[in-house]
Amino acid sequence: MRCRFSDRGSASVWSVGAIALLCVVFGAGLALGQAVVGRHRAAGAADLAALAAAGHWAEGSAAACARADRVARAQGTRLVRCVVVGDTSDVTAVSERGPFTAEVRARAGPAVPPDDTAAPPVPAVPPGSTGEPTSASGPATAPGTPAG
Repeated sequence: MRCRFSDRGSASVWSVGAIALLCVVFGAGLALGQAVVGRHRAAGAADLAALAAAGHWAEGSAAACARADRVARAQGTRLVRCVVVGDTSDVTAVSERGPFTAEVRARAGPAVPPDDTAAPPVPAVPPGSTGEPTSASGPATAPGTPAG
């Protein structure tokens, strides 16, 4: 007697399902990679544009932002915001990569420590001095070596 229902061909269905699942996972990985590349591109461009604007603050805000825009475009992004206050710049760059858009903000300017945590001044070593301690009787000697 022959059975009406057989398992013949079921491995093909499972194989097609597994291949489809792997294709979806692979596509999701590619999309994630594309989003990460866009984010890194925007971050790098924002950093460079902020440094360019901060480096040209003395030429005026418009000239500094024009320089930042040129740098951002050279990196394949666009500058959507640029503010220069004194010698500090604050810019925002946008990278559009495929269906993804990444927007990153960066600031650049001089590093100024807060007043309450300023380090005490370090004494300068006179020119020609090795900076080694000396005693009142003459130059210091290493332990175990005769003086003289």
